[in-house]
Amino acid sequence: MTRPVKQSPISRKPALVRLLCVAALFSIILLAIQSSFFTGSWNAVNISREEIRILSDFQSNLQQCVANRGLGLTAHIIDHCNVILKFPEGTNSTWYNEQFKIFEPLEYKYDVCEAILLWEQYRNMTTVLTREYLDSRPDGWFDYAAKRIAQLGADKCYNQTLCEEHLNLILPAKPPFHPRQFRKCAVVGNSGDLLKTQFGEEIDSHDAVIRDNEAPVNEKYAKHVGLKRDFRLVVRGAARNMIKILNGSDDEVLIIKSVIHRDFNAMIKKIRNPVYLFQGIVLRRGAKGTGMKSIELALSMCDVVDIYGFTVDPGYTEWTRYFSTPRKGHNPLQGRAYYQLLECLGVIRIHSPMRAKRKQDWSDVPSREMINCAHRAALRLKKKQAGQEGVLGQFVNCKVWGKSGPYGTGPTSGCEDMTDIRKSSNYNRWEVMPFESSRGEARNHYIQMEGVFSYKMDGNKLDDVVCVKCEA
Repeated sequence: MTRPVKQSPISRKPALVRLLCVAALFSIILLAIQSSFFTGSWNAVNISREEIRILSDFQSNLQQCVANRGLGLTAHIIDHCNVILKFPEGTNSTWYNEQFKIFEPLEYKYDVCEAILLWEQYRNMTTVLTREYLDSRPDGWFDYAAKRIAQLGADKCYNQTLCEEHLNLILPAKPPFHPRQFRKCAVVGNSGDLLKTQFGEEIDSHDAVIRDNEAPVNEKYAKHVGLKRDFRLVVRGAARNMIKILNGSDDEVLIIKSVIHRDFNAMIKKIRNPVYLFQGIVLRRGAKGTGMKSIELALSMCDVVDIYGFTVDPGYTEWTRYFSTPRKGHNPLQGRAYYQLLECLGVIRIHSPMRAKRKQDWSDVPSREMINCAHRAALRLKKKQAGQEGVLGQFVNCKVWGKSGPYGTGPTSGCEDMTDIRKSSNYNRWEVMPFESSRGEARNHYIQMEGVFSYKMDGNKLDDVVCVKCEA
């Protein structure tokens, strides 16, 4: 048998050295490849970490704000976007949901990133239905207009002339008021808790006051709710009593919440007040009701929104109104939690009996700079998730574009169907306001937006925006 030749240590050493050299060279090449391949993604990871840090810091500030201002509510952070607002133990959940056979819950989960994007977007929105909106949408007159007319008898506007006849009473050619038109606005709800306050003079000190439905404004309630009246958001059920409620207040602007109806048409022809149709979105979560829509309306034209009479604090078991007997139909705990979230997002400022005796400073609410920073981070994060990185311009959400005539021109609402009474309406106060006489902040916003007015399409999708460019 032949024995294998045994190599000497000297002959094995060059082979080992060559092997180590090859391994080292391979490692260098692999490292170079990895470095070049992952440079872009590593930068993206760094940006993502920065966004998460910004949003997490904002969540911590929001958590502290709720602890300071929530009167028992606490915020529990899930991640950089999601938070749960909880009521304290012992809160009386008496609101029974007949549909689901449960009492109103004591905790609510919110996506703060989504909320920031939604409500900051409202600062640039137009919240009144206009002809330029219907003309801009491809399905505006044929499909959408029919949804805003009750008892039309058709789900489409097969006869556009017929639809125009229904809408002409309330359809301005262009937005009658604009973002930043007012500095401070008061939104006055109808809660019975207002009778525990004397907010009247404070409410009247605002640049504009927005009220709901049949809420009376007279000397009897003046010290509680004030006497100033500028806007009123109304539902169909309020139409039959509106002439009595207005009581000669010709300049108070009426905003119809949902659809035009023959009851409204009959009432509109008997008054001189400007009347418009609300153009907003459907909030599937959060607070509901006319009060929520009034806040949307206010935010679209006011820098600061103060709310009164929304029963946002503990100690009540049913919804009451300051001028009538209690009524069902609201969810007080759900509303209170959502309003508290909005306050700590810098959207609104809450005034209530529980806070009336203490100094109202807002230093524990995140600053405007911090909110803007969180908004930018939430927007970048959203675009990354949608695979749209780098698309972050101010018109990124404009899915439909349209054009309109010069600023401040166009026919007055109802110009083709004005009774002798309505011919004296003070529409000029809103619809032909000269650009030069607008508030400085409103002019600056108009210039910054390059003469573009934006509208939310119905639904709760952040990206569905109609943008209309004003052609000089």
